Amino acid sequence: MKDLLSWTLETIRSEDTMMSWLEERRYEWAPIVGSAIAKILEGQTVILLTDGRNRWFEEYVVRKINRPGTNRPLLPFYAFEAIYPYAESIRGDQDIELLFDMLSLSYPQGYFFWYVGKADHPLARIALRNEESLLWVMDEEMTNSFTLRSHDDLIDIKLLQLFRLFDRTLSAALFAEVDPGG
Repeated sequence: MKDLLSWTLETIRSEDTMMSWLEERRYEWAPIVGSAIAKILEGQTVILLTDGRNRWFEEYVVRKINRPGTNRPLLPFYAFEAIYPYAESIRGDQDIELLFDMLSLSYPQGYFFWYVGKADHPLARIALRNEESLLWVMDEEMTNSFTLRSHDDLIDIKLLQLFRLFDRTLSAALFAEVDPGG
């Protein structure tokens, strides 16, 4: 079983999809993705949450993660809007706490948010309140997050590349080819 950092470098270099930009950022990438994958292996549910500009990515992940032919178990990935269609009505801390109570009852094995978008978006508050969240934040450096630039001409391509690497890492971890903690 390989450690995650070495496996990530080999995978990036083996891709023909111009992922060299990620090679130097693998030190930021590996710890946060390794933590998320470890939680998935423990049975936690992933709740995807995005700002409006990146809603397409949320839909893409939900449709692709359990696509037929992946040759792995189906995994609990859900769009936040499908779980709670009244997301826009969440205003204050009490609303967020009530939401967390509902999610804790619904997912007794645990859950975490995978947020993609700007940190100042109203829905980001939900993910930022959960210390376990996987954060791909636009335009702002934050602890335990992977930062991207929303004005990057290739941002959509980079998100797809990151998802591909995440998906491959998840499969490798499920089949004990890589240690998500290493």
